[in-house]
Amino acid sequence: MKKYIAAIVLLVCGTLSAQVQFEARVSKTTLGLNERLRIDFMMNVDGDNFVQPSFEGFRIIAGPSQQVSQSWINGRSSFEKAYSYILLPNKKGTLFIKAAAIEYNGQIYKTAPVKINVTDAQEQPRDPNDTPITADENLYLVADVSKVNPYVNEPTTVVYKLYFANIGISNFRELSKPKYNDFWSQNIEIKQLVAEEGLFKGQNYRYIVLKKVVLYPQKSGRLKIEPLSLEIDVQLPTNRRDMFGRMELTETSKRVSAGGKTITVKPLPEAGKPENFNGAVGNFDFKVTPSKTNLKNGESLDLVVSVTGKGNLKLFSLPKPVVPNALEMYDAVHSEEISTPLSGMSGKTSDSYTIIPQYKGNYPVKPLQFSYFDLGSGTYKTLRSPQIMVNVLEGPTPVDSTATDGNKNKITAVEEFKFIKSKTKLVAINKHDFFGSTLFIGLLLLPFLLVPIIVLFKKKKEAMDGDISGNRIRMNNKLAKKYLSEAKKQINNKELFYIALEKAMHNFLKAKLHIETSEMSKDNVQELLLSRNAKPEAVNDFIALTENCEVARYAPSSSVTIQQDFDKAVCIISELEKQIAY
Repeated sequence: MKKYIAAIVLLVCGTLSAQVQFEARVSKTTLGLNERLRIDFMMNVDGDNFVQPSFEGFRIIAGPSQQVSQSWINGRSSFEKAYSYILLPNKKGTLFIKAAAIEYNGQIYKTAPVKINVTDAQEQPRDPNDTPITADENLYLVADVSKVNPYVNEPTTVVYKLYFANIGISNFRELSKPKYNDFWSQNIEIKQLVAEEGLFKGQNYRYIVLKKVVLYPQKSGRLKIEPLSLEIDVQLPTNRRDMFGRMELTETSKRVSAGGKTITVKPLPEAGKPENFNGAVGNFDFKVTPSKTNLKNGESLDLVVSVTGKGNLKLFSLPKPVVPNALEMYDAVHSEEISTPLSGMSGKTSDSYTIIPQYKGNYPVKPLQFSYFDLGSGTYKTLRSPQIMVNVLEGPTPVDSTATDGNKNKITAVEEFKFIKSKTKLVAINKHDFFGSTLFIGLLLLPFLLVPIIVLFKKKKEAMDGDISGNRIRMNNKLAKKYLSEAKKQINNKELFYIALEKAMHNFLKAKLHIETSEMSKDNVQELLLSRNAKPEAVNDFIALTENCEVARYAPSSSVTIQQDFDKAVCIISELEKQIAY
């Protein structure tokens, strides 16, 4: 029985041993002295402790590299593992690659030696088109200018493109940035660099747009744009291939420049240029719009002067309205809604003037004119706004100074036809010398008396000018009244009403507590108000109303509620005005 068991074990071991395959495979057995040889040591099991041969007579160019593959086909598995080398012979003759070895399940397996015949060096066939590729002939930086002969303030664009073919590129470094002297410039953001196909010098190239700039020339003549220069890492293909047959690349760097550009700018024509022309070039629409024309005493209106269209919107100023002396006009609040794509600026620019009437009556705002140069027709065009009549329905009546001045020159009939007096009352004239008189001494001392007065006045003025805090308080008081008036006007518009009411209350706090917006926390405001002798009830009402403004803008409410909030705000501000101690 023991004999049978031993026989079975020997049979199984022999079968397992027969399944292990480990062999050396070569790409060729005969090669020239200048040719390469690839050898793969293949096994169908996962052997350990691989021992490579000595490779006498050969030089290892690459390797070892290891590859493992495993697959299942129809329920059966297959496994393959290889160690690969690229060899170059050192001498001619018959060379032998000795056995390699692995260990598997405690046993050592070896490959059979491989015989290689090395002959004389072979002439390598060369493709006539296989010339070395250089960056000089395959990499170009170009600056494309849309218009080389524009008018002053007419837009032109510069697009910087990098053309390349048959090479790889990476890592752009700017060596010199272009300067746009005598131009107004706007860079257009490029979020992602994308390679596209295009023709360059009559051949197909790939290109990347690196930079886009919109330019508005500010004077006529020949204007120069300095070049953009880059240093770029370049990957050039070689005639060599790696062990897997892929073409090898070599790394280098290349400096490229777009070259300087010259733009010849035409001056705007003098013929037909309006006197009020302010440099606007393009195609525009001009409007002067009042927020209202009928006012009551204490109300204000906003007069908006606006220009919309396409052109150099950021490069000219808007005309300023002229109003009668009875209308007090504040400085303009400038706003812009302008986009600058590659085609140039477009959008809207406007000035908003706040006007407050002083007296009752009807007051005209004179028509305004806006002139621009139209690029389409090559001529100047002038747009005019209509006259605006502001009707002040309530308020004090202005004094008619002309009537008063006229009465001064009238001579009454009594004085004109007085009888000649028959009796005279002559009084002797006492002649006094001016020199030494009281008037002489007074006039002599007057300059010395005026000097200290002038000095005191100047110091007081300098103190007022330097009183930044005081000026800020007066401005905040003014803004509080303005926004409270604005809130009253916007009672029918809930969101605008609560915005204006909130601004009025904030500016009231700034004026009375001498604080900034960053200090307007609930606790800080409450503490400051109470320290100024304000009553707790009024302080709590003020803070509650302030917090309610933000919520009320979005919460449903009626016109009655809005009116109650306005009346409450007026009442609270009035109470705090009386209670706060300075």
